[in-house]
Order: sequence, then structure tokens, then C-alpha cells
Amino acid sequence: MQTTSQNAVENPTITVGAFVAGAPPSLPLSFLAGARGAESRVLRTPRIQKLGLALAGFPHYVHEGRVQIVGQSELQFLGQLSPAERREAVAKLELEKISCVLVTKGLTPPAELVEAAERASLPLIQTPLVSSVAIVAVTEYLEEALAPRELRHGVLLDLYGLGVLIEGKSGVGKSECALDLIMRGHQLVADDLVEVRRTRPGQLTGSPPDLLREHMEIRGLGIVNVRELFGASAISGPKQIDLDIMLQRWEEATEVERLGLDARTVQILGVAVPHFVLPVSPGRNLATLVETAVRVHLMRLRGYNAAQGLVARHREILGERKTPRGAADAGVAQAGDDGDGDGR
Repeated sequence: MQTTSQNAVENPTITVGAFVAGAPPSLPLSFLAGARGAESRVLRTPRIQKLGLALAGFPHYVHEGRVQIVGQSELQFLGQLSPAERREAVAKLELEKISCVLVTKGLTPPAELVEAAERASLPLIQTPLVSSVAIVAVTEYLEEALAPRELRHGVLLDLYGLGVLIEGKSGVGKSECALDLIMRGHQLVADDLVEVRRTRPGQLTGSPPDLLREHMEIRGLGIVNVRELFGASAISGPKQIDLDIMLQRWEEATEVERLGLDARTVQILGVAVPHFVLPVSPGRNLATLVETAVRVHLMRLRGYNAAQGLVARHREILGERKTPRGAADAGVAQAGDDGDGDGR
């Protein structure tokens, strides 16, 4: 089953200004020069690059859209050059194609690099972290910030440790089902709008928009604060999406699974997510059905499929019924052979 979303963003970018402003406390960043270009230069990938070869005169493989690292080795190399040679080394860099330069270990770059960055409005940034730590911190930060994402209408819950995304048309009962599940001890991640991000290949993470965090909309009641009503234990943070459940009105459910022999999936941001379709009609206990679907999924993860087990048992019984008749025929034939032998 294939789904699409008008809210999908497959190749997000982040400006250098937003990169610096949104950096976590574990990644301190500050501008040394070129802050004027912070909003016009963007980062497109979490991969970083070191400028060592480029400063040594081989700038051909400096990639756009990346954080360029200058550490102690690069600065020691520049320090051995004369001022004229440093200006020449910096001039060979295509500064207009570089998104930003990050100087690590709190080191002070040479004046020639600072002046060139200021003239070109190239953000020159400093961090007290050593290069190895800075590379890991920047990569993790940008993997999160640049993850492909989309907004999906639904409810994301933590059930039995799994992230379960409940989807369906407006008014089908998603929030009411989620409320019942919360009262059974499960946790809410997001209601109404779920921001889904592909944080790693094959992995989706869901979280609520900041404005809607910890809140639900229940028809007839309006907006409710789940934390205030049920306590902090009813709320979960961002959660990996392990299972997708689609609620469909009974008259619209045309692809309902009857046996469950084959596991279905739905594509979300290019990731195949295990998928159930549950028909909705008056009298059906949706919360119980959702809990059961999650338990079925957990059993499948452990290698057990009830439908396949039933089919295997059916074949086994059919085989047992055929075996006695065949064995009896063989016995009669054997007895006849033995009788002929005795007669002779």
C-alpha cells in the first residue's frame, strides 16, 4: 500500500544562522566573522568535511552544503606559511561555494582567513570542542535537523514499548480510541498532527508539533491536557514508529484481512512500516482491537504467525488422515504376499 502526503519534505535544508542558534548546549557555537551571510548560506547534509587538502592547494573536492572543519592540524599548517602564502592559500578557496567554516578547540584562526570570511560574508564559526568530538556532535545534530519529514494526521501512542501510529479519516474515532488506550495505561506521543522524521535509513521517529504537545482534541469535550488529567506517566517523548494502524468505516473497508497469512506494510517516507486495517462500526471496541493488533505484531516479530500455524496444522491433520488408509492397503498387500509364500 502506498501513501503520499502534501506535507512531505524529502530534502530539507537549514540556514547557517538556524544551525548556530539551534545548536544544543553540548555543541557551543559562536560567530568569529561573516555573520552577515548566516541567513543566505544553507546546509544540506549532515556530512562534514575538513579543509586540509583545500588549504594545501587542492580545493577541487570541496562540497557545497557541508560544514567545513578547520582544526589544529590545518591551523598549524597555515601558521608555517608567510602572510602572503596564507593569503594565497585562502584565495584558492571558492568561498562563495562554502556554507560555513567551523574552527575547533577554541583556536584562533589567522587574520587572513578571518578577513577573507568577513569580506565574502562567509560564516566563520568557533567551538571549544576538539575536532573528533565536534564532528560527532555536528553530525548527530544535523542528522536530526535535516531528516526528511512529513506531517501526518493521526495519533501516535506508546503501546507495550512500541510506537503505534493510528490513522484514519476525520471523525472515525482516532482520538477517542487513543483516550481509551491512555486510560488503560498506555502513553500519548502526539494527537491530531504527528511530525514524522526519517532519522536513519529504515527508521522513522514521530513527535508532536510544539503547540500541540501533551494536548488532545475530543469531540464534545474540546481540548484537554493529558498531563493534567492523567499525570506525567500518560505522556511519552518522541517515539520510533513501529506499527501503522488504519481505522476505516465498515462500509469503506474494502481491503480487510480475514486470515492474516501475509503481513502488510505501508510506505512512509520510503520506509516500509507494518500495517493493519481495522474496520470501524458501532459496538466494536477499538481500544481492544488496537491492543490485540499490537500483540499480534509482537508475536510476528518473535516468529509466530497464528494463521500460518493453523494452515500448517490443517495440512498435518490431512496428512494423518491419509496415512492410515495407505498403511492399511500396504498391510493387506504384504499379507497377501506372505500367504502365497506359505502356500508354496
